[in-house]
Amino acid sequence: MPRAAVLGQPIAHSMSPILHTAGYKALGLDDWSYTRIEANAETLPGIVSGSEEDYRGFSVTMPGKFAAFSLASEITDRARLMGSANTLVRIEGGWRADNTDTEGVEGALTELLGRADNLRVRDSSTTQQRALLIGSGGTARPALWALAQRGIKNIDLLNRTDRRSELQHLTESLGQNITPVTYSDDIEKIAQRAEVIISTVPSPALEGHEETLAHAPILDVIYDPWPTPLTVHAASDGYPTVGGHRMLAYQAFSQFEQFTGQEAPREAMFEALKVHMRDKNVNRLY
Repeated sequence: MPRAAVLGQPIAHSMSPILHTAGYKALGLDDWSYTRIEANAETLPGIVSGSEEDYRGFSVTMPGKFAAFSLASEITDRARLMGSANTLVRIEGGWRADNTDTEGVEGALTELLGRADNLRVRDSSTTQQRALLIGSGGTARPALWALAQRGIKNIDLLNRTDRRSELQHLTESLGQNITPVTYSDDIEKIAQRAEVIISTVPSPALEGHEETLAHAPILDVIYDPWPTPLTVHAASDGYPTVGGHRMLAYQAFSQFEQFTGQEAPREAMFEALKVHMRDKNVNRLY
């Protein structure tokens, strides 16, 4: 029986099994199963290398993405550019590492900007194809990649300290211009000139700044708890928002296809995610 699993620590909260299992059900892949496995950066290599042959692939969340990248015998171009992997696919003689977080952010970002266009809240004469990226951690890299796919090359990077050097190789490869910003700058003005804002930091990191920043469409990679204070402020001012649960779904589609070899039933997987969120009394999904 073919199997897949998500590896990470902590892992009990992961919604990946909901998405993948819904996909199996929709396509009648009754023999497939998908589970959660507790794994950190130290234990992940042993779990993967010791897995039985019926494991076709692993989704990888923190803190194992760098370990997953390191153990692979084959690495996709985008995973190499990101320097980490959230996907391991069994191939002859080893594992292929991929990074579908890129597709996750790009899908959520495309959805967000499409809704912004429909609501006519974006004005290209004032936004100047510019984005505000909050945080420079692991999700910042696929966020930069997704922005580049949308043609957004000018990025204001908001951190408490200047950390652009950590992203320099990536931004040079993507042809992007990074302007470092701290909370002592006029972040309200900076937010107002952005076409889109992507926040990759936990909500407490923005405490006291949410209203100041909520001046553009917002992709907040957090999905629990949801909605976040930042997206609540943005939505109250008429700006569209998208959360990390949508990003999670988009990155799962490519994983599903690489594991099973079949096209992901996106609507069925989205619907399962919506039902799960509503069961948690989350009624506003945007």
